Amino acid sequence: MKVLRVLCTFAAIAVAGIAAAQQPDAEKAYRASQAAIGRALPDFTFRDRLNRPVKVSDYRGKPLVVSFVYTGCFQACPVATQYLAKAVKQARDALGPDAFQVVSIGFNPPFDSPDAMGAFARQNRVADPRWEFLSPDPKDVEALARAFGFSFEATPKGFDHITQATIVDAGGVVYRQVYGDSFALPLFVGPLKELRSGQASQAATLENVWEKVKLYCTVYDPGSGGYRLNYSLFFELFAGLTTFAGLGWFLYKSRRAAM
Repeated sequence: MKVLRVLCTFAAIAVAGIAAAQQPDAEKAYRASQAAIGRALPDFTFRDRLNRPVKVSDYRGKPLVVSFVYTGCFQACPVATQYLAKAVKQARDALGPDAFQVVSIGFNPPFDSPDAMGAFARQNRVADPRWEFLSPDPKDVEALARAFGFSFEATPKGFDHITQATIVDAGGVVYRQVYGDSFALPLFVGPLKELRSGQASQAATLENVWEKVKLYCTVYDPGSGGYRLNYSLFFELFAGLTTFAGLGWFLYKSRRAAM
């Protein structure tokens, strides 16, 4: 089944030897996807796997990762979902189990019903308690796709669609798009780390300061293909703060002595 795959930039497409002029549909999909960045999302209503009503606003307060699937897909959507599950696990290991939420939205009603979305989650072995599978109101599908910059087109065999994970900030604004059924982990974890770090800076509590320090010291390790705490950065940060505090104390004492 043909699936539109858009890489991170058209420069990357050119490197792969695919001219943008030869891929008008991909170019259009990419532009629509990028145009969604900075857009505040409307408060759409969905049904979760237990047929309970859920709104976009219910997910505010933490970063949110959104993917689109259709349950009749037997290749591209399962592959993308299973890879996303691996990336989500890595991100939770790096940032904390409760650092962000995830939803997958079915875009092919009435077939992507709550029961069907639940079956899709089980088939792809997604058991993350902070990852929900949602069914939109059929009348909202086109507006929903536009809001997220998601492009799809019906074909005799199913759908051609862009494969993307949309990262939304805690206030419900689209922050970043991550493309493909596989991607470099920093492209996914990096934006989530930025959002969490920004939230930690908003209130100067001891807990938030400590979280910001941990985020600063959490780095990608190409050797292992995952994230780890770089303890040398802890020591560098501590040494810098100690030096700064010592200099401040010296200046304070010097000024007092001169009075």
